[in-house]
Amino acid sequence: MITSKQRAYLRGLANSLETIFQIGKGGITEELASQVLNALNARELIKLHVLETCEYTAREAADGLSEVLGADVVSVVGNRFVLFRPSDNEKKRKIDLSLL
Repeated sequence: MITSKQRAYLRGLANSLETIFQIGKGGITEELASQVLNALNARELIKLHVLETCEYTAREAADGLSEVLGADVVSVVGNRFVLFRPSDNEKKRKIDLSLL
């Protein structure tokens, strides 16, 4: 669980991120969850977009994926949301929240 100060810091970092995943009418599948997990392990902070054809709202998709992947929801704005999960490998960690 991240603190509000850490969440604010991560939101600032996420502003410049490009959306790397779209969730459409297929919804949240095991394949999507696997790809998102791989991206989180590599980047730690990712932005996703929920299309209008999706059966989930951005909040529902963010909560569902975060629960399955053990990630934290940083923000949900409109149809986009940001997830954060520290890398499993300590040497690959890019974002250090311990200082905040």
